[in-house]
Amino acid sequence: MKPETQKGAAIDQRYYELLEKIQVVDFALVELNLYLDTHPDDLKSVEQYNRLAQERIPLVRQFQELYGPLMNFGHAYSRFPFEWPQAPWPWQV
Repeated sequence: MKPETQKGAAIDQRYYELLEKIQVVDFALVELNLYLDTHPDDLKSVEQYNRLAQERIPLVRQFQELYGPLMNFGHAYSRFPFEWPQAPWPWQV
């Protein structure tokens, strides 16, 4: 069964596709961050990290414009009424 928003509208396939793209980029960023902690002079890895960080920005912006915030605590704007209490949250799908 697919999760539904609080208003009862089913989430479309694009939700899952965008969320997966963000998760893939986030995973790579975390791994690169860990690697760069011990290899800070690896220029190619720093460049890759920066490319992925730039790639993430429009993905997150697009997701949040369509489906609401990915994180709370001021990481995204909210429409009215306040969206954060609405389910499902990205980690629930």
